[in-house]
Amino acid sequence: MTASSTPLLQRLKRTSLVTQIIIGLIAGIALALFAPEVAKATGFIGKVFVSALKAVAPILVFVLVMASIANHKHGQETHIRPILFLYLLGTFGAAVVAVVASMMFPSSLVLSTDNLAVTAPGGIGEVLQSLLLSVVDNPVSALMNANFIGILAWAIGMGIAIRHAGDTTREVLGDLSNGVTVIVRLVISFAPLGIFGLVASTLATSGFGALISYAHLLAVLLGCMVFVALVMNPLIVFWKLRRNPFPLVLMCLRESGITAFFTRSSAANIPVNLELSKRLGLHEDTYSVSIPLGATINMAGAAITITVLTLAAVHTLGIAVDIPTAILLSVVAAICACGASGVAGGSLLLIPLACSLFGIPSEIAMQVVAVGFIIGVLQDSAETALNSSTDVLFTAAACLGEERLA
Repeated sequence: MTASSTPLLQRLKRTSLVTQIIIGLIAGIALALFAPEVAKATGFIGKVFVSALKAVAPILVFVLVMASIANHKHGQETHIRPILFLYLLGTFGAAVVAVVASMMFPSSLVLSTDNLAVTAPGGIGEVLQSLLLSVVDNPVSALMNANFIGILAWAIGMGIAIRHAGDTTREVLGDLSNGVTVIVRLVISFAPLGIFGLVASTLATSGFGALISYAHLLAVLLGCMVFVALVMNPLIVFWKLRRNPFPLVLMCLRESGITAFFTRSSAANIPVNLELSKRLGLHEDTYSVSIPLGATINMAGAAITITVLTLAAVHTLGIAVDIPTAILLSVVAAICACGASGVAGGSLLLIPLACSLFGIPSEIAMQVVAVGFIIGVLQDSAETALNSSTDVLFTAAACLGEERLA
């Protein structure tokens, strides 16, 4: 038994996380289908995984955002401003598209709300009041209670303050950020096992109708990303260049998006984007800065993921959303997306911050995160493809637009 099982385990460890998640998903469905009573008992595994996510998410947001701001480089004056504007415009626009799509095609999830009180905000005034109180929360209390808005506020403040510290201090902060990232990767490496438990127990308890809700949710997510890639982004490029945008759009999707889809990492796709920018004849001093910057803050796909999953939770819990609150959600989702880490599934871990706008407890928000991991096999790949291809698309649009005006 040992001799035969060891090579099997070694082969499984060598497979990608995507493949492992697919195996866990299929195994969970099979167990729920053929042994529903056993499948119900595996819910504990899913609870452990969700608890681990809850534990790591607050410190992840605090340390990574603080380190990112503290170690930001000064002084390079190129054509970064118009590119930065396009990055922010594209990310906010993607969040708006996601809000509209979620309201047109609302998604419902299977969530456990036992013994959990959900207080719906009365309107934009109450949301803003709650937002301000969350911003000024005690940092220790914010970390303990997973107040992500307070965590984000303190991380930004500390990051700005530490920018004026010595190099050694900022290096230590960078090392701390790397250490947190290692822990996050360790937690996410257990995603296949956690998803196995979540899928098996959910399907055994709620029936296979849960799969239909996941399929609908995934269709809304991917539909938003396709719309942004083939409609919204070409409109932005046309506004900048005043000519047919599709040759440039399709080239970026083909040359950058396909590789990003399979690597599932914007950071890993930076060399591909740099080479494509060089072939397009763009200014090296510009794209050498804008491409790595875009891999950090140009996150249209992440904004879509955060918005769609948040509104899926809102619709499931029966919380009404007015237009001002939807606009505020778009802004918050865009800001959250810009802070999404390079870790696979990083955008999912920022969903609780958006959910907190609607008074949704962290316990429920983390169940939504777990749902995100279930559909993440396609969602994360498509998200990365949209994010990374848009980096070089907007860099090229800004550079060529400046040349047109010169």
